[in-house]
Amino acid sequence: MRIFTVFLILAVLASCGGTSGPRPGRVVSISASGPMSRACMASDRKARSDALCGCVQAMANRHLSASEQSRATKFWRDPQRVQDMRQSDNPRNEAFWAKWKAFGADVEQTCKQVA
Repeated sequence: MRIFTVFLILAVLASCGGTSGPRPGRVVSISASGPMSRACMASDRKARSDALCGCVQAMANRHLSASEQSRATKFWRDPQRVQDMRQSDNPRNEAFWAKWKAFGADVEQTCKQVA
């Protein structure tokens, strides 16, 4: 809880003063490293890049727990798993699907500028 409070305070302080935000046309860098980023970089997708995969990881950190990220890394290797999970009647899979959709929408909106 203390670590969260410290990060929250730092975020608030970082937003004070200085410029009024990003300049038009300037790409804001959002990046992180972790299991989703590594899975993204290991994939055979042509659009992969350090910037894009780092952005995907940052969005995963917002939406998915560590165990959910671990589960999701398997989707990069076997996209059929996503389809199977989506069609499942299992309540746990249904809850994960809702989080996965929110994560995907955030990735699409936030990371499109680095693709």
